[in-house]
Amino acid sequence: MKVVAFNGSARKDGNTAILVEAVFRELKKEKIETELVPLAGKKIHGCIACGKCFEKKDGMCAIKGDIINECIAKMVEADGIILASPTYFADVSTEMKALIDRTGYVAKANDDMFRRKVGAAVVAVRRGGAIHAFDTMNHFFFISQMVVPGSSYWNMGLGLEAGEVNDDEEGLATMTTLGANLAWVLKKLNK
Repeated sequence: MKVVAFNGSARKDGNTAILVEAVFRELKKEKIETELVPLAGKKIHGCIACGKCFEKKDGMCAIKGDIINECIAKMVEADGIILASPTYFADVSTEMKALIDRTGYVAKANDDMFRRKVGAAVVAVRRGGAIHAFDTMNHFFFISQMVVPGSSYWNMGLGLEAGEVNDDEEGLATMTTLGANLAWVLKKLNK
C-alpha cells in the first residue's frame, strides 16, 4: 500500500512538512509506503475551465508544462492521498487550490477515478482560518467519493515560523492519531 502527500506550502521543509512526517511515521510503522510531493517552487497553473478533460477522458489535464499530470498519476497509483496546506488568508495556498481544482475536475471527468481511495487533510496554521482550509481539502475528498478517517481533533498544527509546530503537542498527537487511523482504514479496505 502507498500514501502520497502533497505539501502546498511555499516552505518545502516548514511546518506543513513536519505535520505530514508525523502522519507518515505511523504509516511506516504499518509498512505502508509514503511519498511527499512538495509543490513549493514548482510551476502550477489554475484550472482554465476548458472542459478538455471531459472531452478526452484520458485521465489527464489538457494544460501541459506544469506538474499537475504528474500529481494525477501519483494519485491514481496511491491507495491514500494526503492534502497538506498552510493557512493563507483563511484558506489553502494557491498551489493547493490549483491542485484541487484541476485534479478534481480530471477525476470527475474520468468516472470519479479517486473513488474509494482514502484521503486526509493536514493544516498548518498560525492562529485562525484552519477550519476553512481543512474544509476546502475535505470537500475535494468528499466530492471525489473518497473515504476520510477522523482523528482526535481537527487535523491541524499551530506554528508560524518553520519548526514551531514541534512545540504543539496536541497538534502532533492529532497527526499521530490520524496516521494510525489512516493505516487502519487502508488495511481494512485492502484486505
